[in-house]
Amino acid sequence: MVVRNIVDGIYSVGVIDWDRRLFDDLVPLPEGTTYNSYLVRGSTKTALIDTVDPKYEEEFITNLVKLGCDRIDAIIVNHAEQDHSGSIPIILELFPAAKIYCTEKCSDLLFSLLDVPKERIIVVKSGENLDLGGITLEFIETPWVHWPETMVTYCPERKILFPCDLFGSHHATSSLFMDDPCRTEVLAKRYYAEIMMPFRSSIKEYLGIFSKMDIKIIAPSHGPLHNNPSWIIDKYADWTSDKVKNYVLIPYVTMHGSTERMVRILAGLLIERGINVRPFNLTGSDSGLLAYELVDAATVIFATPTVLFGPHPEMVTTAYLANLIKPKTRYATVIGSFGWGGKTIDTIKGLIPHVKAELLTPVYVKGAPGEEAYNELTILADTIAEKHAQDTNIIR
Repeated sequence: MVVRNIVDGIYSVGVIDWDRRLFDDLVPLPEGTTYNSYLVRGSTKTALIDTVDPKYEEEFITNLVKLGCDRIDAIIVNHAEQDHSGSIPIILELFPAAKIYCTEKCSDLLFSLLDVPKERIIVVKSGENLDLGGITLEFIETPWVHWPETMVTYCPERKILFPCDLFGSHHATSSLFMDDPCRTEVLAKRYYAEIMMPFRSSIKEYLGIFSKMDIKIIAPSHGPLHNNPSWIIDKYADWTSDKVKNYVLIPYVTMHGSTERMVRILAGLLIERGINVRPFNLTGSDSGLLAYELVDAATVIFATPTVLFGPHPEMVTTAYLANLIKPKTRYATVIGSFGWGGKTIDTIKGLIPHVKAELLTPVYVKGAPGEEAYNELTILADTIAEKHAQDTNIIR
């Protein structure tokens, strides 16, 4: 990745990871990612904001050499996760006078994760700043976005916010600034769903702080920068709001076709009632797309057959994922079939305690769905339609 000038005295020095397809052995990356790092030069000091994944430290150091960087006085660590902090040890070795600036909890994590000497760390708090000579860096603690130690850094002279993971996207792009709103929206929303959605309440609070700041550029640690910051801030305001859409998501798995048939029947009934529906086949699916769909769904229906005495393992994983990311779903239930019994419904309910949705009456039938199942699914469709029509948090 080439070194690029953002504004006077501030440079992009990170790298592009074109080929990465999985993050933390968990999050799919269909379009790779970037590890953004920024060099800020004042008249008296030079600061580095975040580093890169250690796999790319050689390319990272090469970028600093290209820029003619012969000193780093401060390393600003907004977040201790290794894709941002992993190259800190080599930077400390190459620049022995450099000090790390981070929150107290971040200090503990850097020591635990990277064995960073505590004498090289300066703990900062919200409202404190670092004068680089003509350029100032201000620190704002933002715990639980998405780890407990996170902070953002703001440069008032250049009106740039460095929010680390917040407002980012896993997008290996050669464009420095966002230039494809449609594509970026999909990737940024997916990123929010996979990583930020569990911390929706905290993010809403921080959006209120950012709305009072004079921000011209948002420079996240993944994906393109935003020189129209209101665009991404407005997206986050929507995603973190309590509003959902007139939309039913039906993640499903089927073994002998009975559950899939029920999904198709219910989907048709809901469409007849003016409700948008997304049946989502879990077999071989992309968990990131499922998380993306969960952002706006007013209702989620877990559709699964019984395997021995409980839900299909694919559905167990899906319910567990939904519980982790805590979507703002308003209603939820279970449909499916069984052969001789089991505790599928109770198991799924037990897996989603953090999904604060009203649980509707399940439809679970023995064997293939017949007339009785059709009638029960019709009642469920009527119930959902009535709930959606009366709920003021659902956008129709």
